[in-house]
This record gives sequence, C-alpha cells and structure tokens, in this order.
Amino acid sequence: MQDSFSLVGLVLLAFIVSVPCGYVRESFKKFSLFWLLSAHLPIPMVYHMRQMAGFDWQVIPLTLASAIGGQMLGGWYKRRVRRGRKTPQRQP
Repeated sequence: MQDSFSLVGLVLLAFIVSVPCGYVRESFKKFSLFWLLSAHLPIPMVYHMRQMAGFDWQVIPLTLASAIGGQMLGGWYKRRVRRGRKTPQRQP
C-alpha cells in the first residue's frame, strides 16, 4: 500500500517537474541546444527521485510517460498563451 502511494507521488512529481520545462522548451527553435536541454533536464531529477523512493527500473515507463505528458502540457500552454487565447468567460 505504501509503495503504491509512493509510486503515485513519484509519477505526479515527474509530471509537475516536466510542465515548466515543456513551457520553456516551446520558446526555442526545435532541436537546438537549449530545446534539447530543456527537454532532457527533468530526466536526472526524476531518476534521483526514483532512486530516493527505492523503485527499480520497472517504473521507468510510468515516469517517462508522465514526464512526456508534462512536457506536452507545458508546450500546449505556452502555445495557447502565445496566441493570446484566454479561458472562455461566462456570459451573464
């Protein structure tokens, strides 16, 4: 039971750490040095969190999928902000 809570926390942390990196990554030219750096920056952090939580290599697909999802969400949000679209407001 404790391991499942730790795993959920690890996956959520991987997602949360990756969102700002995806946001920043969207500012750079694709495949440039800073684009690659911001895309791969969360990997050592997630690796360290996985080691500290005591998980083995079997959870790498979960954390990797979570980190990719965070990158995608951050990039999506940056594109949305760049276009100037705001959240829809209700009409009275």
